[in-house]
Amino acid sequence: MAAMELESAVPRSPAPGKPGVHRTAFLSELASDLLALCPGSRLLVAVDGVDGAGKTTFADELASALHGTDGGAARQILRVTIDDFHNVRSVRYRHGRRSPEGFWRDSYNLDQFRQYVLVPLSSGAEKFRSQGHDLATDALLDPEPVLAAPDAVVLIDGLFLHREELREYWDFSVFLDVPFDVTASRMAVRDGPAMERPPTGLVVKDRRADRYVGGQLQYFAAADPAARADLLLDNSHKGTLQAISPHDVSYRQGT
Repeated sequence: MAAMELESAVPRSPAPGKPGVHRTAFLSELASDLLALCPGSRLLVAVDGVDGAGKTTFADELASALHGTDGGAARQILRVTIDDFHNVRSVRYRHGRRSPEGFWRDSYNLDQFRQYVLVPLSSGAEKFRSQGHDLATDALLDPEPVLAAPDAVVLIDGLFLHREELREYWDFSVFLDVPFDVTASRMAVRDGPAMERPPTGLVVKDRRADRYVGGQLQYFAAADPAARADLLLDNSHKGTLQAISPHDVSYRQGT
């Protein structure tokens, strides 16, 4: 699918220094714009960003905004996350538990994600399967298929969504930009000590050697999501969203 650009008041490349827009107002405007892209047809929207950028929260907020928008209330709004399609542990950690390349290359079962979600939804099939792996038990899943309306809006969040293997499926895509020092603080609060990763994993001296930051830096080098996303948003501040240009994305600034 070829991604489409918005025609409305949500700019892709605003003037430098333009202040952020209140989240509710921005999301309402974005919801209206998205509904105008594929009227009567299925719409697949990717929400990408680094770990801790707020992808799930943003996608949930956008889903609520779509429900509350004229034309959206009558359409099915579906939520999917690639985090339900991890590889099993033996694959995720085959290069070692500290490997940045392993995090970028092996975290997700892309074949299963395409087979369960992207191919059926993009081809107009009536059903798809929304989950393929249980992270807690490491079990592969084969759930009952979920019905998808012909004009459903599908919001899919997760890491690495602008990678070469997936980019063709998006009708529209968003990249949430948050500097690594901000996401480190968020993840320390969000994950706590129970997660697989160490809570200090994002603040090591050599970011390239850290599994999580290093893996994401490899993704940026391989895919440059700022160049591929239809909308780039600064999501660093709790109450606002700000459209930014590719030049201003934090990973291009070295932060």
